Amino acid sequence: MKVAFYTLGCKVNSYETEAIREIFIENGYEIVDFEEYSDVYIINSCMVTNIGERKSKKYIRRPLQQNKEAIIIVMGCLSQLKAEEILQIEGVKIVLGTKNRDQILTYLDEYLETRLPLNKVEILENKELYDNLFIGDFKNHQRAFLKIQDGCNNFCSYCIIPYTRGRIRSKAKNRVLQEARLLVQSGHVEIVLTGIHTGGYGQDLTNYSFADLLRDLEAVEGLKRIRISSIEITELTDEVITVIKSSQKIVNHLHIPLQSGSDRILKQMNRKYNTKEYLEIIEKLKNQIPGLAITTDIIVGFPSETEEDFQEQYQIIEQVKFQELHVFPYSKREGTVASRMPDQINGDVKRRRVNQLLDLSKQLKDNYIKTQLGTVHQVIPEQRKNGVLQGHTRDYILVRIQGDKSMIGQLIDVELTDYDGTYCYGEIQ
Repeated sequence: MKVAFYTLGCKVNSYETEAIREIFIENGYEIVDFEEYSDVYIINSCMVTNIGERKSKKYIRRPLQQNKEAIIIVMGCLSQLKAEEILQIEGVKIVLGTKNRDQILTYLDEYLETRLPLNKVEILENKELYDNLFIGDFKNHQRAFLKIQDGCNNFCSYCIIPYTRGRIRSKAKNRVLQEARLLVQSGHVEIVLTGIHTGGYGQDLTNYSFADLLRDLEAVEGLKRIRISSIEITELTDEVITVIKSSQKIVNHLHIPLQSGSDRILKQMNRKYNTKEYLEIIEKLKNQIPGLAITTDIIVGFPSETEEDFQEQYQIIEQVKFQELHVFPYSKREGTVASRMPDQINGDVKRRRVNQLLDLSKQLKDNYIKTQLGTVHQVIPEQRKNGVLQGHTRDYILVRIQGDKSMIGQLIDVELTDYDGTYCYGEIQ
């Protein structure tokens, strides 16, 4: 039988899709493109925003265009909370949530035997065990995602994810290190550590922390780069900063969500810091790790956000000089505290503020890249199109260089020579 996959949302979903793809390959299934004819289509859904939910439902309906008799399986965050609704969509035969995905072939066999739609979504317990998903390769990618934890205990007032993913649980140290070694053996020289709350790794373990894991990964032979997908400012302890500073493999780029530059809004969001604390740690990072590039997440238009709140946010962003911003309009998620708050912000106001921050982000990115022109960086080419290699520096600048296919996946010294506002260009040294 043929099986096709489509992933929406975050790096965690990408990792989980890859793990399930390996299960199907090991059991003799042929993997085909999602736009091709297939017997089985698996959609890994997202509901972190309204857009994520809409796109998920759109792609759930798409397979019937290729095969009217297709078996559509939906898993992920959207189906965890809205299983019955998803099961009503034409063509959907099996619904999973965010647990027991390793049993997907058992569920498929059950459906093939009974031909009855299956709802296999289970409630997430407070002390949920870590899942059994595991990968040994990350096909068609040079940078491999390695999921190290799941769940979140923060319950930010705007976020639905603790309800779709449960509480923090960490992958056992030996499993993380085994997976890292297998990924290196498969040719991946850069690993991106990811999770729902990546820096929360170890909170549920005894005498083993995120800093300990970073030290152990440093010793994995053949691994050239370690990238942390995202880390909260509260998790950048002195110990973690020291490990990053002394590491030869952890890249000089961190993604540290700010979410708002207004203390009033941060409190409403139930974030665990204020702007003073955030800025103090950012300053410490920059002092101890020269050349560190920092990107961030910003939510615009949170309930009751005033123009003054927005301007405070704008000024802090300018002060920090982030390399780039990921800007999101506040998305009302049913079931969260923020969805019940008064003074929801008008859509036009949100769009205007989003556009202002996107313009600022472009300016910050342009300024940062221009400061790097004329300097030499290590680049790992990830793909080649029309004779041009494309890859990222340690500080996450996307670079295009002339070179042959044999260079893909290799560490190459590149001088950054030009920037056209979209792409940075370099010459191999």
